[in-house]
Amino acid sequence: MTRPHYPNYMIDPFGRHISYLRVSVTDRCDFRCVYCMAEDMTFLPKAEVLSLEELERLCSAFVRRGVKKLRLTGGEPLVRKNVMSLVRGLGKHIDSGALEELTLTTNGSQLAKYAKDLAAVGVKRLNVSMDTLDPVKFRELTRWGDLDQVMRGLDAAQDAGLKIKINAVALRGVNDGEFEKLIRWSHGRGMDLTFIEVMPMGEIGGEARLDQYMPLSMARAEIAKHFTLDESDFRTGGPARYFNVAETGGRLGFITPLTHNFCESCNRVRLTCTGTLYMCLGQEDAADLRAPLRASESDDILDRAITEAIARKPKGHDFMIDRRHTAPAVRRHMSVTGG
Repeated sequence: MTRPHYPNYMIDPFGRHISYLRVSVTDRCDFRCVYCMAEDMTFLPKAEVLSLEELERLCSAFVRRGVKKLRLTGGEPLVRKNVMSLVRGLGKHIDSGALEELTLTTNGSQLAKYAKDLAAVGVKRLNVSMDTLDPVKFRELTRWGDLDQVMRGLDAAQDAGLKIKINAVALRGVNDGEFEKLIRWSHGRGMDLTFIEVMPMGEIGGEARLDQYMPLSMARAEIAKHFTLDESDFRTGGPARYFNVAETGGRLGFITPLTHNFCESCNRVRLTCTGTLYMCLGQEDAADLRAPLRASESDDILDRAITEAIARKPKGHDFMIDRRHTAPAVRRHMSVTGG
């Protein structure tokens, strides 16, 4: 029987080349950030979660289909038991040249333990989520986090030669007085910094998210009082727009899913630890890849399912936060899909 042929690239209905896969290896996290999770989160039963071997096979199928950048996320990816076996397996695609970049988004809590191992298998760059430099405020925001532990992780990562970008969610009334300090601190350590608008995903209680929401147009106006921002053509493959900060020599990014969405150039799809593929972060439509993965040792059925899923990728999301739209745009929490 002739094996079906699928092109080694993925083009969605709007002509966008899908070359970036974000993979949530676990929905579990050792923090409970107030804009991301409820404090009493119920996590997925372990029986529903793909094995690390299955995740590697799925990721490899996407690499074969033209994915050039792969980011491991969570939850917190480094709390998953034996996660380095997955990272090592995916690192082989870096060695072969099939994959251009393997990266992680992490809260930094486990970096002191894993930084050297990550660097050794081909990871060169990390995104570290950190919204404040105030230890008390950090504990309040993360509910369980320890800022000193994260700082030790950053030290270990930089000592291992890893390039770090700090991601900070702009939160009105929480860290909006720290923007200048965050910029000077991150750039002083040779780290890029990106500010992100809070996203309406998952129930976190009441109208808390509306109270948190700060348009980055306001943040940028405040930052411009202290710094000269020169637009940059630098891109990482993600949605951030970057500026060079004249006073620090560092780079500052803005991710604005609400005030100025980036859907027209979206090259990303997101895979959960259960094998569910979300073609858009802000839409509920999804494709089950676990069943075709397990249906055959061959990847024929899986390839067909991937092709059908990409053909359903929507033009954009419907994120909105205002007094009339306080409910989450999608029911699932960010930790399910991966940031």
